[in-house]
Amino acid sequence: MMVPENESVAVVVPAFNASATLPELLERLSAVVPLSAVIVVDDGSSDATASIARERGATVLRHERNRGKGAALRTGFRYVGGNPGTHSVITLDADLQHRPEDIPRLMEVRQREGAALVIGVRQRSGTSMPLARRLSNFLTSLLVSARTGKRVLDSQCGFRLIGREVLDRVSFRRDGFEAETEFLIKALRQGFSFRFVAIPTIYLPYGSHMTNWETTRRFLQVLMGDL
Repeated sequence: MMVPENESVAVVVPAFNASATLPELLERLSAVVPLSAVIVVDDGSSDATASIARERGATVLRHERNRGKGAALRTGFRYVGGNPGTHSVITLDADLQHRPEDIPRLMEVRQREGAALVIGVRQRSGTSMPLARRLSNFLTSLLVSARTGKRVLDSQCGFRLIGREVLDRVSFRRDGFEAETEFLIKALRQGFSFRFVAIPTIYLPYGSHMTNWETTRRFLQVLMGDL
């Protein structure tokens, strides 16, 4: 399903050494949004990530060195911020853990309910999600819920729709994976409305750049720190 032409949406894809998965991701994205609306932030890759994205028509923003997912998102958001006609931003990972085909579902919730944030939520038990990741996800989601006073089902999912109103008012400092938690806490504490949409739990053999317990430690620093 193609996103309606009257919906101005940008798709920000943080990517680090993603040449194995990026061609398929961009092909599938092209069935949903124009590739001219896709911004691939190459976070210091040593492979062909940037050239693959550029050849297929995506906008490429490049870090000369690997700075982390949070830094890549910040670069993408800054670029989108320069286009006042963009109404919302979709973020999704480059490793095919998120299905581009689900983007219209997130946008439908935004349109129907006026939610400022729409976040994918993955089922943990009985899925291919590694045990360490299940525990990390459960713990951080519980703590984010306690910190914000809101029921947060999946605080770590990077598949999100972020309304322009949130993008213009919420900033974050962290450079790693924990930046998404920082951003979410700040948005919820400012009172922005949010909804969750169930998405498939997908783990493929390409591996993840997230280092389970080190990343969890950084999440806890965010949760316990002064935001």
